[in-house]
Amino acid sequence: MGRLFGTDGVRGVANADLTAELALGLSVAAAHVLAEAGTFEGHRATAVVGRDPRASGEFLEAAVVAGLASAGVDVLRVGVLPTPAVAYLTGSLGADIGVMLSASHNAMPDNGIKFFARGGHKLADELEDRIETVYEQHRTGEPWARPTGGGVGRVTDYTEGFDRYVAHLIGVLPNRLDGLKVVLDEAHGAAARVSPEAFARAGAEVVTIGAEPDGLNINDGCGSTHLGLLRAAVVERGADLGIAHDGDADRCLAVDATGEEIDGDQILAVLALAMREAGHLRKDTVVGTVMSNLGFKMAMEREGIQLVQTAVGDRYVLESMKAEGFALGGEQSGHVIVLDHATTGDGTLTGLMLAARVAATGRTLADLAGVMQRLPQVLVNVPDVDKSRVDTSPELAVAVVEAERELGDSGRVLLRKSGTEPLVRVMVEAADIEQARAVAGRLADVVKSALG
Repeated sequence: MGRLFGTDGVRGVANADLTAELALGLSVAAAHVLAEAGTFEGHRATAVVGRDPRASGEFLEAAVVAGLASAGVDVLRVGVLPTPAVAYLTGSLGADIGVMLSASHNAMPDNGIKFFARGGHKLADELEDRIETVYEQHRTGEPWARPTGGGVGRVTDYTEGFDRYVAHLIGVLPNRLDGLKVVLDEAHGAAARVSPEAFARAGAEVVTIGAEPDGLNINDGCGSTHLGLLRAAVVERGADLGIAHDGDADRCLAVDATGEEIDGDQILAVLALAMREAGHLRKDTVVGTVMSNLGFKMAMEREGIQLVQTAVGDRYVLESMKAEGFALGGEQSGHVIVLDHATTGDGTLTGLMLAARVAATGRTLADLAGVMQRLPQVLVNVPDVDKSRVDTSPELAVAVVEAERELGDSGRVLLRKSGTEPLVRVMVEAADIEQARAVAGRLADVVKSALG
């Protein structure tokens, strides 16, 4: 069996890859593993379980709740809420386990399971590996201790989760949003109620699109992966800015008043300067990934802010932040982590903080985002190659050196092996888009010939 857990939980086509049986079994295994790890500390364990609006989330939620309760865990079922809300509630309620059912920005047929440990933090790799091992042992017939009578878990619908999370968001904002008109694209997802409520309570005039989830329309032509509707709505309604979430609202992208996209790197740049001004940017450092735009790195250097870069994936960003005590990090895709207020990427919080900066300064979002100039970035996927040789091929090494010499200080080259396919990604940045395309094309040809 291949590894079930990816970089963001277990994910697949619901009722095909991700079945009720798998969801139940993983939940039982998680309860056992966390108990063995001493997470429950001798007390009766509690879990917070939430989901996004996908139709499949209904039966998967039932399976997860059944698995946890059968393992003796009391369950607080919070219903449809964003992933960061489940993480927050896990921590604030003192729960031992958090479970979120969502496939994030994926299309509706997919779904996923994310586990959080006490405090609302994602599980370490070794705990995920142990959960897989225990799950497989139980699946193949090894008996496990089943509580009976009063030992089984009890299930409660926790209806206060919505207000508790919104109050948290409002409570950490540095200032109100009075006078701002904001368009919110909720991707017909988990933040369809939370995000508009939070922005309205903070004082903004709110216009919503993509806020009518029916279980089937999540991420369908809207949200952070499809910004067209948001661009048009912001311009048509004369809004100051627009905010787009994905299905589980752990990411945020934005558009300015003219409809131009403001990506995750630009959002990080704006928030980094705001947090430094307030004295909250610890060690004057922000964490990004190797895919962060070179323009972001150049802007941070110019502003006297250090950029630490990790492997691609918000979990690696978070690991670096926790290990070194940094306060802000994120990805170009819009996963932004403000560690003083969240244990994971929080799209609603990010959008609120971005809008708060606009309101506090009286400057337009375009002006604030102008602190960095995005360099043209070209990405070419080269399939059907031996990706294991990407770091050892002499022919490829020579080609990369030649490309870097041609680009000079105003560009860069990055070759990345896919984690799931026989594929190498060639990324080239340059001051000129045509130069970036030409260099990327030549490198892709070398990758194909050298590693094919």
